[in-house]
Amino acid sequence: VQLQASGGGLVQAGGSLRLSCVVSGRFLAIRALGWYRQTPGKQRELVAAVRNGGTTDYADSVKDQFTLSRDNAKNTVYLQMNSLKPEDTAVYYCNALVATGWETTNDCWGQGTQVTVSS
Repeated sequence: VQLQASGGGLVQAGGSLRLSCVVSGRFLAIRALGWYRQTPGKQRELVAAVRNGGTTDYADSVKDQFTLSRDNAKNTVYLQMNSLKPEDTAVYYCNALVATGWETTNDCWGQGTQVTVSS
């Protein structure tokens, strides 16, 4: 299973970016999708995540600012980021909980995409 993230870049404060992540490979189903971010010297933190049939959870710091969506037909998850702030600068990672067998679930990560917000 591979996760390919894209859409990061440099943006001014107040701007927007849309991250995309495509899940590919051999698997039976995607159980959950999410986005995390990490800055140097800090632990990776949850930004937003959704499980099948569940609601989307957001970090308090991005509620009403970021929106996670998914296209099941394309095995793709998106993160729409609006009103970006310098503190949103981080490497963003997509994550997928993928069923690769009837009793096997794998926690898979994308390669990370850099988001830099200038003040």
